[in-house]
Amino acid sequence: MFVSAGRNLSGLFRYRSISTTCARMASEVEKAQSAAASEDTIFGKILRKEIPCKFIYEDEKCVAFNDVAPQAPTHFLVIPRKPIAQLSTAEDGDADLLGHLMLVGRKVAKELGLEKGYRVVINNGQHGAQSVYHLHLHFLGGRQMQWPPG
Repeated sequence: MFVSAGRNLSGLFRYRSISTTCARMASEVEKAQSAAASEDTIFGKILRKEIPCKFIYEDEKCVAFNDVAPQAPTHFLVIPRKPIAQLSTAEDGDADLLGHLMLVGRKVAKELGLEKGYRVVINNGQHGAQSVYHLHLHFLGGRQMQWPPG
């Protein structure tokens, strides 16, 4: 902890961290305002290996990889190979796949040492700040999450 002239600077560093996080969140909200469902997304390109990505988990139904703009010390995504645009457009027949995504996330979180807990987030639609219209689950951990989340 830094102390200068009787002043605790850890609050300043915490403020800068919160400020940076808020700027990132605002950026994602801005992206979500202009995002729209399309036939192809960055996740489709990752799945087709057009964009290099190191998977931390892979099976016939889904893949998991670290988020390129992490919002927590551990932040990974689980995405289905089947292109479902968003949770609200998933069909009843997708129930097994949706459950599989959650169980894969649980398995990866355990392997990454998130035994103290983690948060699972699915952004859905414009007001949910969804900026990529390929269903994906965010798993965030490695620090104490705050409530309410948003």
